[in-house]
Amino acid sequence: MEASSWDALRKQARRLEAQLDDQMSAYRKLISMKSDGSENDIESDIERSLKQLQQEFYRLRSSLRAKQQHASLLDLRDFDRAKFDVEEGADSDQALLKEQAAISRSTGQMDTVISQAQATLGTLMLQRSTFGGITTKISNVSSRLPTINQILSSIKRKKSMDTIILSLVASVCAFLIFIYWMSK
Repeated sequence: MEASSWDALRKQARRLEAQLDDQMSAYRKLISMKSDGSENDIESDIERSLKQLQQEFYRLRSSLRAKQQHASLLDLRDFDRAKFDVEEGADSDQALLKEQAAISRSTGQMDTVISQAQATLGTLMLQRSTFGGITTKISNVSSRLPTINQILSSIKRKKSMDTIILSLVASVCAFLIFIYWMSK
């Protein structure tokens, strides 16, 4: 009876893992096809799915712990001594240990998947804020761009005017030096 309920829990954990994989692939598809207005919908769907999966995970883990405690408290050999002898009891203990190790591995994998999904959500939120900041800065620069262009063009005109005046002064001085040198 205990093994069948553990099998059911294991199947349910696998089903949840498959559901998470399906949701992650759907999330990837949505991200690739997303439009500007659907970011909030995607984030809320992801958060809701993560919360549901996390609640289901905690429920399954607590149920599993309760069943493990129940199995450890009950010695199956006491209930049906005709069916079980000492060796079979050792085999059932070994089977329980193997099952516990398998459940522990599944729990670790689910923890990993949940943490990856939360990290992905955090990264997406950071990217969203970054892109929002970039858009604001670009609009500010573009609104100031005509003024900046006018300032740069006036600086260029003044620079070219200064260059022309400086070259005229240098040529007049050179001409006067040449005349002075010729008159000597």
